[in-house]
Amino acid sequence: MGVRIIGTGSYLPKKVLTNKDLERIVETSDDWIVTRTGIKERRICSDDEAASDLGIKAAERALENAKVKVGDIDLLIVATITPDMLFPATACIIQDRLGIRNAAVFDLNAACTGFIYSLATAQQFLLTGTYKTALIIATETLSKITDWKDRNTCVLLGDGAGAAILRNEKGDAGILSSYLDADGRYGDLLNMPAGGSRIPATVTSVKKRLHYLKMRGNETFRIAIPEMANAVRIGLKNCGLKMENLALLIPHQANIRIIKALARRLSMPAEKIFINIDRCANTSAATVAIALDEANRQGRIKKGDIVELVAFGAGFTWGSCVIKW
Repeated sequence: MGVRIIGTGSYLPKKVLTNKDLERIVETSDDWIVTRTGIKERRICSDDEAASDLGIKAAERALENAKVKVGDIDLLIVATITPDMLFPATACIIQDRLGIRNAAVFDLNAACTGFIYSLATAQQFLLTGTYKTALIIATETLSKITDWKDRNTCVLLGDGAGAAILRNEKGDAGILSSYLDADGRYGDLLNMPAGGSRIPATVTSVKKRLHYLKMRGNETFRIAIPEMANAVRIGLKNCGLKMENLALLIPHQANIRIIKALARRLSMPAEKIFINIDRCANTSAATVAIALDEANRQGRIKKGDIVELVAFGAGFTWGSCVIKW
């Protein structure tokens, strides 16, 4: 028996925000953004769209792709750092709107590594037989927590959602290994200071712009590359595989320089790395989920291929997932 991904789906908001558009918002340029990040445009949700709205659309496409009925879902995990509200869980909101009944549902916050953490969590429940069919959704509306006066961060972020359906089935295909790690010592390098119990919302916290994402990019960059490379190697080692066995690597889409540096460390050819950062930017937990769905639908992944997902996010958290398709 193996826990297989039997369907994928994704959704990107209709509104496109280009680098040229950003030139009218902050002091920046298309050339500066492309050179330093690889991003040309990003999707932005409308004022009345929340994380649950994006997540539902991605989930519906995954259900259709997997040919699975809503009634078959008995486990729902939603990975997000931009929930509709602090409580109830966005998973509960999505459960109600999709009509899922008699299921365990919860949110998971591992920032950009959220989709991989969710896959690993669902895998354990399915392997033990506790649940049979899992729906994993990664959905983010980062534009809602973006400081549009900070040119160093606002150019990086976008909105979107991705989803996957998992089931325990006979055969050698499925998730071969999951590797998760974290180091809370670096929590202050990438965070949103206010809005929780440490700094509740006040007039002062709003004036200080503490309800927006904050990042110390250079320090994050230096830690992300070696940890992601290490996660890729450990993930393969844990299931007895080597780099040459990989048909496709799907990394977190945070910055093209990070992806290229990762490729150099792993000695991986460009054609074996999936990249969509130019169109989608960084959508936190949703990046790997969206990329997986796009790779699946574009035919970049074929039956029997070895695919590895890898991500790095706030916390810091990081991890990898090796899958035989």
